[in-house]
Amino acid sequence: MRAPYQTLTILYKKENKQIKFAIFYRNSHPIWQFVSGGGEDNETPIETVVREIKEETSLIIDKNEIRQLDSRTTIPVLNITGKYTWGDSVFVVPEYTFAVELKKYDIKLSNEHKEYKWVEYNEAMEKLRYDSNKTALWELNQRLIKNKNGKKKILSLM
Repeated sequence: MRAPYQTLTILYKKENKQIKFAIFYRNSHPIWQFVSGGGEDNETPIETVVREIKEETSLIIDKNEIRQLDSRTTIPVLNITGKYTWGDSVFVVPEYTFAVELKKYDIKLSNEHKEYKWVEYNEAMEKLRYDSNKTALWELNQRLIKNKNGKKKILSLM
């Protein structure tokens, strides 16, 4: 059974002193977004992230590579499953956000997405549709800028 939460994961890489973010174009509706999906059964959000990355990109990620961001939102259940999956009293579920820096990135898309692109911050902000994606991207970008400027590392494992 589907667990009552969503995850959103930003995959990024450092290339020639620039940071690029992977955005994905969905097959089911015309939007760009990050890797996302719901938990299954008794999965933790971290386990969901590992599974969703593998399903959507074929990449195998170690859970220690995943960093939780502070950005969170709620999503109407009808937007996710089209019905009141968790009963008549559950109207929204939380969406937790994460980031993974990829060292190897031979992405092979599932049938969930038509294409993907590696883009810089400004292009990602222009193409992303949902505010939750944009907020999480802004947070990650700020954290990476602060870390690059000599501040202590501030991404933490959930």
